[in-house]
Amino acid sequence: MSRPLAGRRALVTGASRGIGAGIARRLAAEGADVAVVARTAEAHPTLPGSLRETRERLEPHGVKVLTLVADLADETERARLVPDAAEGLGGPIDILVNNAAAAIYQPLVDYPLRRRRLTFEINLQAPIDLMQAAVPAMVAAGEGWIVNLSSATARLPEPASPGDPIGGAPSTMGIYGSSKAALNRLTSAFAKELQGTGVRVNTVEPRAAVMTEGANALVGGTVTGDQIESLEAMVEAAVALCRCEPGRTGGVHVSLDLLAELGLPVRSLDAGHLEGGHLEGGKP
Repeated sequence: MSRPLAGRRALVTGASRGIGAGIARRLAAEGADVAVVARTAEAHPTLPGSLRETRERLEPHGVKVLTLVADLADETERARLVPDAAEGLGGPIDILVNNAAAAIYQPLVDYPLRRRRLTFEINLQAPIDLMQAAVPAMVAAGEGWIVNLSSATARLPEPASPGDPIGGAPSTMGIYGSSKAALNRLTSAFAKELQGTGVRVNTVEPRAAVMTEGANALVGGTVTGDQIESLEAMVEAAVALCRCEPGRTGGVHVSLDLLAELGLPVRSLDAGHLEGGHLEGGKP
């Protein structure tokens, strides 16, 4: 199996389950040493998945795996993540994946300030802090990859019909979508500032719903068929940006569109076979 990320060191947030755990697993399968971050070390009170379980899925790939328990809403806890990851993995972070997110959907007219602050703290301030911490070493090395996980809810809605001139996602997603719109804008600004340094900064969002453990808890049963894309497809697109060429920076990418552009097949989380078929020797 090809291991194009051998020797790289990655930090992935929100990695106890879902997309973050999938990205961490795929990075390990491609040879990267990985530090995984989440609040859940052993067990969540309502959702499956933990850092322990993620670690157990990464270790068979023979890479270094570091688990870091942290609440990204706490600036003092997140301030230690990049230094601790670099120390634990034996060198500076080459790849930063800002996947952790707070998604609290409820009507806006009485949306509590505490929840608004929590959403923007985790979805925007934490990625900014982690990028600021990781970038100096990346610039010194002349290369680095930052991937921020975004959402289609960041975009302004298109009119649905003459009778529904606003259209788009439900208003209950307004705070979450606003935080992701801000993250997209900051991604572009970081990419502009770092242009020419070798550091690539991009966002990627799913084209359709990825039915992770958290998504199932929030909207399970309300989306079906072509409203859903596989976890493996989303991970494939994110990992492509974790090893992209220097010229690809500042983009807001859609998972399936990016895969089509790059002509990439969708592999399993362990990079061992194609989705829907076999992959011999790690090559399509």
